Amino acid sequence: MKRFLGVLIASFFLASAAYAADAMKETKEEKKEEKKADAKAGEKKATEKKSDAKAEKGEKAKGEKAKAKAEEKKAAASEKKAEGKAKGEEKKTDAKSEKKEATK
Repeated sequence: MKRFLGVLIASFFLASAAYAADAMKETKEEKKEEKKADAKAGEKKATEKKSDAKAEKGEKAKGEKAKAKAEEKKAAASEKKAEGKAKGEEKKTDAKSEKKEATK
C-alpha cells in the first residue's frame, strides 16, 4: 500500500510539473507572437509615417508650385496693366499734340 501511494503521489507531482512546463511553453510562444505582431505593427506605422511625410512633402511642393504660378500670374497681370497705362498715356499725349497742331 505504501508503494502504491508513493507512485500515485509521484505521478501527480510529475503530471503537475509537465502541465506547468506546457503552460510555460504556450506563454513563451504567445509572447513571441505578440512581439512579432508588435514589430509588424511598428513597421506598418513606420511606413505610414514615411508615406505621410512623403505626402506632406508632395503637398508642400504642390503648394509652393501653386504659389509660384500665382505670383507669376500676378506679375504678368501687373506688367499688362503697366503696359496698358503707358499706351493710354501715349494716346493722351498724341491726342494733346494733335489738338495743339489743329489749333495752330
